[in-house]
Amino acid sequence: MQEQSLEQVLSKIDKKISGINPINVDDVPTVPLYMDQLTTFMDSKLRDTLRSPSEDKVLTKTMINNYAKNDLIPPPIKKRYSKDHLYELLFIFYFKNFMSIGDIQTLLTPITAEFFGKRKEKGFGIEDIYTYMAGVLKGSRGKLREEVSKNLEAISGAFEDVPESKREYLKKFAFICELSYDIYLKKYIIEQMVDEIADDYIIERESSYDDEMRKKAAKEATMEAMRIAKLKAEKSKTAEKLRREKVSGLKYSSERRSQKSDLFK
Repeated sequence: MQEQSLEQVLSKIDKKISGINPINVDDVPTVPLYMDQLTTFMDSKLRDTLRSPSEDKVLTKTMINNYAKNDLIPPPIKKRYSKDHLYELLFIFYFKNFMSIGDIQTLLTPITAEFFGKRKEKGFGIEDIYTYMAGVLKGSRGKLREEVSKNLEAISGAFEDVPESKREYLKKFAFICELSYDIYLKKYIIEQMVDEIADDYIIERESSYDDEMRKKAAKEATMEAMRIAKLKAEKSKTAEKLRREKVSGLKYSSERRSQKSDLFK
């Protein structure tokens, strides 16, 4: 079988890429899904993007349970997963190809804390973030085509001194090296940004924690002052009661003595 040229290989890949689209927001189920329904939906939409669709799995029950266990996604509500769960699972599906689970957790934790469960009528939510991301992905495909075309043009005249039988392989190798270095640099950028996000989030959490502790301390001080004031009021009330009882007792004793004195007159 004759080896395909680099141009032929890339043309075939380009046709496959044309069929890879992010899941449209309108296609996402509006009702919460049970585990089996969730994996079936994800599989139906993303199977063709896998390297080996007949062997690989888009999402399994074990994966979902591990994501929830490691706080990548919130736990299901009554064993059902909402639209926001699904959006976060889509983020994970794309991220896990080049990011560690720890980095994904760092990236998603603020998203979950700030935007999970918020509908449009209540403000900006995860669905809005995913909608933007889906638009970016569609635009990225066009940029990728342009980049691949330029790289192909640059490499088309390479290795002219190498025997033809080896030339196509070397072109493919060189092209993969170029893509790999590009991925390496982008991955480095991503890792540096994730580290910055982690530092910023820790500082923000510490600041938020300090504010919360100050509010808690102020609340406790106010409650303590109210408790002391209440005790003082009760003590004063008791003292007043005792004083009145004492006055009343003295008055009664005086009246009794007066009555006895009148008897002996």
